[in-house]
Amino acid sequence: MLSDKQLREIEEIKAKAQVSHSQPDDLIDFYHLKSRKGMSQLELEDEVQDDLKRTTGEFIKDADDANELNRIIQLTGFSDPVYAEAYVTSVHRTTTLAPQSSKQIKANIKVSSTETGVIFGNIVYETSNVLERTVIVFNDNHIDIMDYISPALCSDAAFRTMWAEFEWENKVAVNTTITYEREFLDHIIKSTNMKCLTAPSALNGECGFLAANLYAKSMFGEDALLNISVEKQANGKLNGYIRIRSKTQGIALSLGDKITLKQK
Repeated sequence: MLSDKQLREIEEIKAKAQVSHSQPDDLIDFYHLKSRKGMSQLELEDEVQDDLKRTTGEFIKDADDANELNRIIQLTGFSDPVYAEAYVTSVHRTTTLAPQSSKQIKANIKVSSTETGVIFGNIVYETSNVLERTVIVFNDNHIDIMDYISPALCSDAAFRTMWAEFEWENKVAVNTTITYEREFLDHIIKSTNMKCLTAPSALNGECGFLAANLYAKSMFGEDALLNISVEKQANGKLNGYIRIRSKTQGIALSLGDKITLKQK
């Protein structure tokens, strides 16, 4: 693609009979003698294209460079060990549809946290007959917490520290037809995709009471803590509570909703 583009550019230059702006005493930069250490394939291809434009005299500074410089945001100070700056761009797609035609458009959405667990948006369009915009609101897209959490391990001391520090708690009452404590624990572990931190030796036996700690971590590095405490009643049913704690409200609420749906 690059080579075809370069050939077309050369032919256009020759057709316009443009004169090269290179001076007789300009330095010659031999591309094949350059050091390629630390350069990616994309950077190498850009170098080839730039060298070709320099030799044909078509290497002209874009008029938009001044505007781009005004939009640069400084991220760190000049005295910091690492200097960083950013150039912010936004992608705006405009699509025109002919009568009775259709078009498919795909867009990627970058998610950085699970604070709400909901993705929402809208579609805005205009028609040739109406001068005002029409807005169609999307249905809320609720993300399944099982898609972004996985079992993880942590020490008992770390679990207690996080349990005391995390401010978001969701308390779910036990409501199940399961009559065995260990079976109910295994069911919760499978439903929540969490890791049981309580030793198996502490869970053995049929004493009518069970307490265990579960832990998981999201792909964003967020911690999910769960404590299950159940007791068998005289009628054989299990009674108790499942408490979930997390630093973010989204995980606590999503896990609670998942348990409420799965324990029945």
